[in-house]
Amino acid sequence: MTVDPDSGLLSPVRAGTPAEASTGDEAWLRAMLDAEAALARAQARLGTVPPEAAAAITKAAGNARIDVAELARGSRATANPVVGLVKALTSAVGEVAPDAAEYVHRGSTSQDIFDTAMMLVADRTLRPLVADLDATAEALAGLARAHRDTTMAARTLTAHAVPTTFGLKAAGWRQLLLDAAVRVRRVLDSGLPVSLGGAAGTLAAYVEYARLSGEASRGGGGRDHTAPDTATGDYAAQLTAAFAEETGLAAPVLPWHSLRTPVADLVGALAFTAGALGKLAVDVATLSRTELGEVAEPAADGRGGSSAMPHKRNPVLATLIRSAALQVPVLAAGVTQSMLAEDERSAGVWHAEWQLVRECLRLTGGAAHTAAELARGLTAEPGRMAANLASTHGLIVSERLSAVLAPLLGKARAKELLGEASGRAVREDRPLRDVLDELPAITDVLTAAALDELLDPAGYTGAAAALVDRALGDGPATGAAPE
Repeated sequence: MTVDPDSGLLSPVRAGTPAEASTGDEAWLRAMLDAEAALARAQARLGTVPPEAAAAITKAAGNARIDVAELARGSRATANPVVGLVKALTSAVGEVAPDAAEYVHRGSTSQDIFDTAMMLVADRTLRPLVADLDATAEALAGLARAHRDTTMAARTLTAHAVPTTFGLKAAGWRQLLLDAAVRVRRVLDSGLPVSLGGAAGTLAAYVEYARLSGEASRGGGGRDHTAPDTATGDYAAQLTAAFAEETGLAAPVLPWHSLRTPVADLVGALAFTAGALGKLAVDVATLSRTELGEVAEPAADGRGGSSAMPHKRNPVLATLIRSAALQVPVLAAGVTQSMLAEDERSAGVWHAEWQLVRECLRLTGGAAHTAAELARGLTAEPGRMAANLASTHGLIVSERLSAVLAPLLGKARAKELLGEASGRAVREDRPLRDVLDELPAITDVLTAAALDELLDPAGYTGAAAALVDRALGDGPATGAAPE
């Protein structure tokens, strides 16, 4: 049977990105081997595995050449890949250090190794992901600063509403990504723990091997003070802490085989991040429409081309990001369902997480990497923004006129006059300014200069400039900026 690698043919958003490399089958295999080696070193630090055995296991794990496809197919007989991996690693250790082979996977269970590997894969994926978020936020800060006062139409329910600025729009995108980075960093800082529970979350076999190791040490004559003392129950906590140090992960309070907080927190942060990236993408795709043309994606040879229409330049980066943003929350919901794990270890629930978590990681990682490229090269088109603002002949500032005229004419009368004038401007395809000139009720209370000022969209952007300044560092923000 031939092996058909998953190269991202149906998921180009992550194809060739760092997230693809850090979440593939080989990466997952490497993480499981790293977990086995770290466990042996942790046990050696506590005197329950000979140091030379831990060194042999670490060396064999580093040099292991295991056929991933064969391991995967063998997993059909065991429902997880760790069983076959332990067999292969034990054989590899036995070839170079026969006495060390018995210490492979000592006291452990498949879920300890696989869940720890999952956290290692997550750590190795999230670090470049958060760097991409930072790079995207930095690029968006540049756009927000450069276009702080570039007026454009704000749109609500797809239609022109009131004027805003492109700087404020870019600052909003940036703020979402800063908020996402806060959540990812929180997971990186303390939310990726090792898994160490043994067969049913009691660490019984780990403790028993430690007890036997202590008895063996004492049986040689006199007490071996380097052997662990399991009588106080401290050994389980010490082993968990040592395992965490060896992997670079956090130490959990309790084993979490069926307490899936770490996984739920991970995918929750990824779902938010994908959504934040998706907001940027959907806005860019919308503003890139031919009839709007207010932004343009970075150009590159062959990018954005159509198979049938030579003239087209599709917003492909935004399309890729949006595709990921639509998938990740759905996948994350599936992972969250796995919190309903029965007993101390589940049948099928734990297993259902694996592919979902991997897809969440690599889709979000791919989207973040793509967003950095998009933001660095995104071009704003102020001329098109101004033309679109003018396309409604001044109607976009009718809210301002209403506010000014209400105390002069009365609210009801002002609304009636502006409704009439707006309707004529649309029907006759004329500037609202010209129509207002023909209404004595308006010209009696507002001079020509006052009308010109009131109808200038750039004069009705409210606090947009101040909000941009605040978001870029002159005031408080809801999300912490990258350190």
